[in-house]
Amino acid sequence: MTTEIEDMTDPTVDAPPDELADTVPEVSPPPAPVRSSAIAPADATGRRKEAIARVRLTPGTGQWSINGRPLDSYFPNKVHQQLVESPFVELGLQGRYDVVARVHGGGVTGQAGALRLGVARALNLADLDNNRLVLKKAGFLTRDARVKERRKAGLKKARKAPQYSKR
Repeated sequence: MTTEIEDMTDPTVDAPPDELADTVPEVSPPPAPVRSSAIAPADATGRRKEAIARVRLTPGTGQWSINGRPLDSYFPNKVHQQLVESPFVELGLQGRYDVVARVHGGGVTGQAGALRLGVARALNLADLDNNRLVLKKAGFLTRDARVKERRKAGLKKARKAPQYSKR
């Protein structure tokens, strides 16, 4: 007398190890994504005080478009222009990438700082192996955490007190 369980034998259970190798499909891991500036543009976000900059770098001729305007029109002050271009200068990549950025919030200096951080982060993504060490050493990948201090009750500003009156 045979039971149903004995009749339903699995051929792979009793099979020798050589036969099992043929039944298991080989699974290869998916290819790692290649992040190169030649293949795709690099996107990054930079922040400073209340300003936020979204930056896209594409290989090109060094054209700047900040909110649809060229660099010298958006930042007429040379100090701000040098601040924004400093990651390219540090890496020696002036004129190699086109920059398209959307910047909002804050003032002019905050926007320039946010744009610099966004450009540095995008350059970091474009070529991790070569750019990261130089940008990190120069301090371009560190977000400046200084923000305006909040106003306290009983004071005029964050730390400014009303004039003291003895009587």
